Amino acid sequence: MRDVVIPDALQDAMSREAQAAREKQARIILGQAEVEIAKLFQEASLSYHDNPTALHLRAMNMLYEGLKEKGAMMIVPSTAVESMGMGGLLGAAAMRQQTLTGGGGTPTT
Repeated sequence: MRDVVIPDALQDAMSREAQAAREKQARIILGQAEVEIAKLFQEASLSYHDNPTALHLRAMNMLYEGLKEKGAMMIVPSTAVESMGMGGLLGAAAMRQQTLTGGGGTPTT
């Protein structure tokens, strides 16, 4: 048996090559995941296309999921809120929150 000594420069080159191969594989995996996700979104959009009620419920669920996080803030276009018929509800909730936290003055009608 003999000890094999690999020069430092060769070790460094082999290390960089292995790292590049790992990064390439990681990018391939991420790309494949993106393709799969896009296909699933496409399928979902087809099911919502002819079912506006399902789309409406999904939008409300997404809003709920985003707002249930403690301290979360979500910016929603006013047209989306109007289409959900939640304008009055959100306004009342904001006024109630303001009174609970003591912010601002007394709400007027």
